[in-house]
Amino acid sequence: MNGPGKYLDIKKLSFAGVLVTLGIVFGDLGTSPLYVMKAIVRGGVEFNELLIYGSLSCIFWTLTLQTTTKYIIIALRADNNGEGGILALFALIKRKSSWAALLTMIGAAALLADGVITPAITVTSSIEGLRLLNAEIPVVVIVLFIFAVLFFIQQFGTNLVGSSFGPIMVIWFLMLGILGFSQLVLHPEILKALNPVYAFQFLDKYPGGFILLGAVFLCTTGADALYADLGHCGRDNIRVSWLFVKITLLINYFGQGAWLMVNGVPGEGVNPFYAIMPKWFILPGVLIATAASIIASQAIISGSFTIVKEAVSLNFWPKVRVLNPTFIRGQVYLPFVNWYLWISCSLVVLLFKGSANMEAAYGLAITITEMMTTFLLTYYLFQKGLNHRLVLLIFFGFLTIEGSFLVANLYKFNDGGWATILFASIFFIIMYGWYFGRKLKNRYVTFTNLDRYIELFKELSKDNSVPKTATNLVYVIKANRPDQVESKVIFSIFHKQPKRADTYWLLHIDNIDEPDRFDYQVTQIIPGVLIRVDFHIGFKVEPKINLYFKEVLEDLIESGEIKLESSFDSLRKHSLPADFIYVLIDRIMPRDFKLSSLENFTLSLHGLSRLLCISDVKALQLDSCNTIEEQVPISIDQSVGLRISRI
Repeated sequence: MNGPGKYLDIKKLSFAGVLVTLGIVFGDLGTSPLYVMKAIVRGGVEFNELLIYGSLSCIFWTLTLQTTTKYIIIALRADNNGEGGILALFALIKRKSSWAALLTMIGAAALLADGVITPAITVTSSIEGLRLLNAEIPVVVIVLFIFAVLFFIQQFGTNLVGSSFGPIMVIWFLMLGILGFSQLVLHPEILKALNPVYAFQFLDKYPGGFILLGAVFLCTTGADALYADLGHCGRDNIRVSWLFVKITLLINYFGQGAWLMVNGVPGEGVNPFYAIMPKWFILPGVLIATAASIIASQAIISGSFTIVKEAVSLNFWPKVRVLNPTFIRGQVYLPFVNWYLWISCSLVVLLFKGSANMEAAYGLAITITEMMTTFLLTYYLFQKGLNHRLVLLIFFGFLTIEGSFLVANLYKFNDGGWATILFASIFFIIMYGWYFGRKLKNRYVTFTNLDRYIELFKELSKDNSVPKTATNLVYVIKANRPDQVESKVIFSIFHKQPKRADTYWLLHIDNIDEPDRFDYQVTQIIPGVLIRVDFHIGFKVEPKINLYFKEVLEDLIESGEIKLESSFDSLRKHSLPADFIYVLIDRIMPRDFKLSSLENFTLSLHGLSRLLCISDVKALQLDSCNTIEEQVPISIDQSVGLRISRI
């Protein structure tokens, strides 16, 4: 059976791989110099040497401990067959408890909320540089226009412009390094901020220094997205390119710090990032910054598509429409997610108007995601058998750092942090309702042994007194054991309305944690009468079940295991193929069954989540012309408190 398709392998370490990585992975992290130092200086109580030296020291050690140590060194090793991110980390965990699922939902929801905030703050920050040329520039209007174009082109794929992302980001990072170095040579003493003592003094002695950690944290936003992009670029390419990225980022941060030490308090609305540019370079600098911001936005948008697609495969998200706009493997387009992000990003810009007002909303989402990743990563390392003392040391170390950032960011809740919580809550409610609602309904799934019905299948298939429903009747089932099937299937075939067919097919779709697995196996339960097909499909493989089943049939015909000629004499004479009908069954919870308040609430959220869900016909890409959708009640044993009496 053929795989989903060939594609260029950019995961191996190469110049091309590093170039692509720069364009895909580091947009969010790489554009942080646009607003970090501006946020720190604007939030400072008083402008002095400790503010600059201390904040730069915090930036250096945040990038070193959080981004380099936690993600580049540790997290990138926790890959699920080459795939990374919080969902892949959940897939790696052997015992998937409810609390692990909750942590994953919170982290994924916050990461999706980042998909709303990142485009808004990065594009707005870059366009605001035009005000250095003309103070009356309508920043909001320009940003909204850029969003309209950016989100509109998603449906056509980004491969035409994507090839330029890497070179543009190389120009961006070189610009960061050159501009920062031009100021660094004027005040080289700023390099003393590498000493962690300045960070401790900043937090201990500077008024409000701890609260400013919320602004410092903005320098590492994008680290979790870096981990999620592991499957696109590969561990070695990310690690090598990070050396270049980190050096240029630090040179630019320290260059901005040097400019601030030389020039003193910046004027109202002055951004140190643009202040270090020569006047003749402002327009080119703004254009390059805008291009880098759009690339960062594109990366987070594409990442949001991938996250939701993986969440669907892991049953964290309702089945939504997934399109493949190009022939590039892994590039997907989700219309619902795209339009939701467009509307949300535009509302954020209209609501906050300036990048300075968005900073409070930005850090909180990523802090939450990184904390959830720390919890899951610790649990995974325990399962891997690492030294427990070392794992606990890593856990408490990162939890202390991220807990401090969380508290600092929560201080800005009223200033905009509420927006992050709002967006993340919407995503979380959808995931919670879908995941736990399905688990609640699955609690009442009953299975029956097929052995009890072997003779009945044989007799029904030959019983001419029962009208033939189809030559081939196909059921999509969930029973993992080959000798079992859900009771609802037996109910549909023998009880609801007997359905006669020459051959009954049971298709079982096994969603594997391995991202790219793609194979099947066939079990002839009753040769020629009852056949089971198990599809083993990785969570990154598109579930084109109709197409895959046709390929299975071709293989079985070629091997001589089946014949697909029509069962009707008049049609078989003309060599017409046999007919197929798919049957999909939806289980309905009976209204008279009493559940707990929490269970009723969960089912209500599940019902809301179902509003986003496309039908199984579309999700499995079945032929709607040959599909029957049935409803059967969930069978629940419950005691009758009071039996009605006859009079």
